[in-house]
Amino acid sequence: MAQFVIEGGNALAGDVAVEGSKNSALPIIVAAALAQDGVTVLENIPRYTDILDLCQILSEMGVQVEWQGETRLAIDAKTLTTHQARYDLAGKLRGSTYLVGLLLARLGEADVAFPGGCQIGSRPVNFHIQGFQALGANMRLEHGSIQGTVSGRLKGTRMYIERASFGTTLNLMIAGSLAEGTTTLENAAMEPEVVDVANFLNGMGGRVRGAGTNLIRVEGVDRLKGTHHEIIPDRLEAGTYLMAGAITAGVVTVGNVIPEHLRTVLLKLSQTGAQIEEDMDWIRIIAAPRLKSVDIETLPHPGFPTDLHPQMVALLTICDGLAVVQETVFENRFGYTHDLARLGADVKVDRETAIIRGVGRLTGAPVQAQDIRGGAALVLAALRAEGTTIVGGVEYIDRGYHGMEQKMASLGALMRRRP
Repeated sequence: MAQFVIEGGNALAGDVAVEGSKNSALPIIVAAALAQDGVTVLENIPRYTDILDLCQILSEMGVQVEWQGETRLAIDAKTLTTHQARYDLAGKLRGSTYLVGLLLARLGEADVAFPGGCQIGSRPVNFHIQGFQALGANMRLEHGSIQGTVSGRLKGTRMYIERASFGTTLNLMIAGSLAEGTTTLENAAMEPEVVDVANFLNGMGGRVRGAGTNLIRVEGVDRLKGTHHEIIPDRLEAGTYLMAGAITAGVVTVGNVIPEHLRTVLLKLSQTGAQIEEDMDWIRIIAAPRLKSVDIETLPHPGFPTDLHPQMVALLTICDGLAVVQETVFENRFGYTHDLARLGADVKVDRETAIIRGVGRLTGAPVQAQDIRGGAALVLAALRAEGTTIVGGVEYIDRGYHGMEQKMASLGALMRRRP
């Protein structure tokens, strides 16, 4: 298993560009296979391991998937013929649930392994299942797989999405695009990635209205065609590098970013005392050696994103004062704090609430990533810690960050990967 070896203590400085959004790319690659005509060309696709696994799954289902450059992907789905997704690969990634919506809409039958992904608490698929049933599918969970069949076409429906589930919103947009009639989604997720997927579907000839609000209407069409689309920048990667600049008292400019997608995060960073500058497509953070603690509550967009909560906790470990971080989206997401404590952090967790008391210094130690964002938090803490930190479980971090060690090194971090 690969590890990151990090010598902490350097203030990061310089420019770094982020990749395309993983949380847009996964559903859009799946949605591209809805097209019965033409070829879809996608730009700004990041080469994360989850993306590569998804491309392999689709290829084995008959879809022609071709990389035409480092970040350009061509997808021809006319030959999609198989309703079963490769079990071992589909079971590895959370985004495999989108395959169910695709297959029910396109082939009328689906058999996809129960999704895996990062172990960050309960993330049930029952909302997805309820949505497919509301669209007229016969669903069942058997032998570790999500299985479903449709008699004829899916039928448009009206559905209230519990907890504004991001994945459920996207899945029902995908499935509803080829359904008969109109699907109305109440309490829909409002994340920028939802808007990106809606724009993509509309480019294919779909009819999605209201994305970015909590009421989305999807008018089903008979056929969809290939299109050309550029994925939005990854706001979560951008937030991670901004917090890396903050925790090391550095000056970091993040490019290829849409500042509006990080408005709540930027507000909280500014409240710590960090200086924020921005333009149309970049954000700069200028941080002092000691910042002030702030309280955080994760919420669906436009609230503070749950996928930046671990990195923010890492930053708060060296801020002056006491901070309270409340996680309202996922259960049991504070597992990474045990390893932060190994680095000298003072974090107390009670169910879904963490209390962080800022400390004067962190010190290097061996730690182990268990999920993408928790792993990123350990990297950020290691960048601040005195001495050497060995971060294991890098395969988790690779699922959400491409070449993190190279990007951090370009900013002056003493960070390398070793087998």
